[in-house]
Amino acid sequence: MRGGFLFWILAAGGLLTAAYSLYFGVIALFGLRRRPHYPVVAPSTRFAVVIAARNEEAVLGNLLDSLFAQRYPRALFEVLVVPNNCTDHTEQVALDHGARVLRPTGKVTGKGEALRQAVDLLLGEGWADAVCVFDADNLVDPDFLARMNDAYRAGAAAAQGFRDSKNPRQSAISGCYSICYWMLSRFYNAAREAIGLSSLIGGSGFMVSFALLRRLGGWQTRTLTEDYEFSAQCVLAGERVRFVPGAVIYDEQPLTFRQSWKQRRRWTTGSLQGLRLYGSRLLAQAVSEKRMISFDLWMTFLSPAVQMAAAVGGAFGTAVMLFHAAPSTVAMLLTAAAGAGTVLLSAAASSAAALAAVLLHRRPAQGMLKSILSFWLFLASWLAITFVSLLHHQKNWDPIPHTDALTLDQLSARR
Repeated sequence: MRGGFLFWILAAGGLLTAAYSLYFGVIALFGLRRRPHYPVVAPSTRFAVVIAARNEEAVLGNLLDSLFAQRYPRALFEVLVVPNNCTDHTEQVALDHGARVLRPTGKVTGKGEALRQAVDLLLGEGWADAVCVFDADNLVDPDFLARMNDAYRAGAAAAQGFRDSKNPRQSAISGCYSICYWMLSRFYNAAREAIGLSSLIGGSGFMVSFALLRRLGGWQTRTLTEDYEFSAQCVLAGERVRFVPGAVIYDEQPLTFRQSWKQRRRWTTGSLQGLRLYGSRLLAQAVSEKRMISFDLWMTFLSPAVQMAAAVGGAFGTAVMLFHAAPSTVAMLLTAAAGAGTVLLSAAASSAAALAAVLLHRRPAQGMLKSILSFWLFLASWLAITFVSLLHHQKNWDPIPHTDALTLDQLSARR
């Protein structure tokens, strides 16, 4: 009797997990549609471009050069660098390349605090229509501001650009990151743009109107993932984050598993913080207002919890099968074979999805083979990161060093 009850509990959990995965899988199919584009209009939006920088003297100059080379009227944008906790020459590099510098006051513990002070300053000055945010390691396509101008003039209050990679073939880890971003852009953001849901702010290469920021009381984030948190604030305020695939930036991805672990620990901790702070509010809004956008983002915030529940349920189910099976070598071998088959199937599916992402991004698979084949390990390691983050939340924003000092011309040659 007890074994039967456990079986039905595990079966119900498996069905819920399958339904959760099916939900995202069905929406992802809409990412195969032709990518959305906004009508091209004359430049008129006044942009404040903000960069929070911490010991970024090696890469900041090339970002600033790519910004000042925008095919957008120079009179319509200003670049503001916020150097924080720096022990190098980041501030001097910013000044030498023509940027304005904001020296933050008080203790700055993360990017969110730097953005808060920059937004407060700009709200007080009142000259800009919208802010665009970048990381110091980025390079920016010459048409980025022009495409964000199109989106803003079409009514977008918040928008995320397309995040590409500077170094997808530099290591297996940087390749796995690149595949993740390509998947996110096509199968999450583009898919949701196609059916009227909200995209995700991705930490860099995004635009927010100052009208929306005034409604939100400025930049008011508290978690380690200010981008996910701000996405929730937009949805709760009745705005959807738009996706602008023509506004392209290039990120420098981590090279080693150690760097990756540290960064993804921060991301996962921030996601769990976001679920605690915004999960119930998103679900309540989805139910009370029958708002699919809120429900969809609530489902996204559930991801770490669902992944962990699925892993624990799978392990527990295997233990139950072994405990209740006849004590024979054959039964144990069959159980072991079933578990191995599940792992192999997951690895094959993950690698196939990674290959599809590379090909759909119109990048040759050569040089990406290690990343494609190891992508399932990259995803599996996220389970361990989630487990550790549940037991012990990361408290500090630990920076990832950036050293790939490419120019846009050098990047084009590398590609």
